[in-house]
Amino acid sequence: MASESPEVTELLRAWSNGDTGAVEKLTPLVYKELLRLARRNMRNEHPRHTLQATALVNEAYLRLVDVKNIRWEGRLHFFAVCAQIMRRILVDAARARVSTKRGGQLKRIDHSNSFNLCEVPDASTMRARELIALDDALVELAKQDPRKRQVVELRFFGGLTVEETAEVLKISAQSVLRDWKLAKIWLTRELSRQ
Repeated sequence: MASESPEVTELLRAWSNGDTGAVEKLTPLVYKELLRLARRNMRNEHPRHTLQATALVNEAYLRLVDVKNIRWEGRLHFFAVCAQIMRRILVDAARARVSTKRGGQLKRIDHSNSFNLCEVPDASTMRARELIALDDALVELAKQDPRKRQVVELRFFGGLTVEETAEVLKISAQSVLRDWKLAKIWLTRELSRQ
């Protein structure tokens, strides 16, 4: 895969050092991987959903080029940041959809059975309110333990493996597994309260 090439890492470093031309050279090398990530997040969205995978990649790219003073540590760090940006875009879109309805047709959601964090699921299978509830819970988790929130975000939204997550966070795979397990327990409890 081109996104795993040393050239990607070199271009990310050049971008970090202010070389704006590096961004233009990087884009074709990472586009397919970004599109795969976007499709993974969009796969089960409602057919009438206005945001398509290519639009999600384009929106993420526009937000990404506006990021200033970031020191890219490699391709995994880049894709982790992209996953975070895509999550924000999807949550913002979900909040917009829910706010337009103003609760008129809202039904109580049993979050304890709505999705399973035991495996890395496809986040796009969740309805807008479930995605918002998960995002709200992640915000609360970040207040208590920011690293656990990062683990969930990288694994759940980014689809990173335990080893890739460990590399991005510069911790051991065992620490990732422990944080992942404890975060799932905490999130399940938190979501069941809502």
